[in-house]
Amino acid sequence: MFRTSRRNFLKTSSATALALAASQGQFLHASPFGLPVGIQLASVPELLEKDFAGTLRRIASLGYQEVEAAGFYNHSAAEVKKALREAGLVGHSAHYHFDQMTTQMNQILEYCEELGLKYIVCSTPGFKNPARVAHLTPAQQQEAYTLDDWRWNAEQFNQFGEKVKAAGMNFCYHNHTIELHPTSNGAIPLDEMLRLTNPAVMNFQMDCGWILMGGKEPVDYLKRYPGRFVMLHVKDFKASKPKSNGEPAAATELGRGVMDYRAIFEAGGKANLKHYFV
Repeated sequence: MFRTSRRNFLKTSSATALALAASQGQFLHASPFGLPVGIQLASVPELLEKDFAGTLRRIASLGYQEVEAAGFYNHSAAEVKKALREAGLVGHSAHYHFDQMTTQMNQILEYCEELGLKYIVCSTPGFKNPARVAHLTPAQQQEAYTLDDWRWNAEQFNQFGEKVKAAGMNFCYHNHTIELHPTSNGAIPLDEMLRLTNPAVMNFQMDCGWILMGGKEPVDYLKRYPGRFVMLHVKDFKASKPKSNGEPAAATELGRGVMDYRAIFEAGGKANLKHYFV
């Protein structure tokens, strides 16, 4: 259900990101927080599928230093580790859907531990009772989460976090826009999960763009919850609000849109951030 928003964003933005940077000969020298510049590999799925190792080398040539995975394209951990090493990149985290976390946890932990990752990130929530929404379309399901579902997710994330921590890694949850939409009683799901999750075993990866498209301000969350957002996703949009049909505003290359990353980075510099990914 969350793949559509990611696909739409990629179609309008990141499919041209590498070509644009290469054609202009631009390299990434600015480094907010004194941290290496990272990229979410979901930005270039078609290229990775065609030439995994070659795409990593190209990413490194543009100035990126770290990567976050969202799939490994049937490569073994040893193969991925070798490709990263030869490209001069460091892999720190990987995204997995909720269903993967619940059904493949042992395999995920084994793979990521062999790869040497520091973070495992859950990129979608689950339903407490999946049968309740089985008859709904994906779009309808995205709006069908109740406050009980979100509180149940917080419980699951605490359990995920304990298992990930026991394996020597850290667990995070990555937001989209739905976590910012008030429930029927006015509660904000993201705030509820921040309240109910244990910072000793799990934290959050803030997607700054989806926070804005959800009607909230990234700076506000960074200031209100210092230390809970340990990683950022940075993307940009041509408008600060969703379209009239509820779809996110049109995406654009980072720095060409409306996102005020100067203020976000200033707040993030005081929030104990560990990594950030374009």
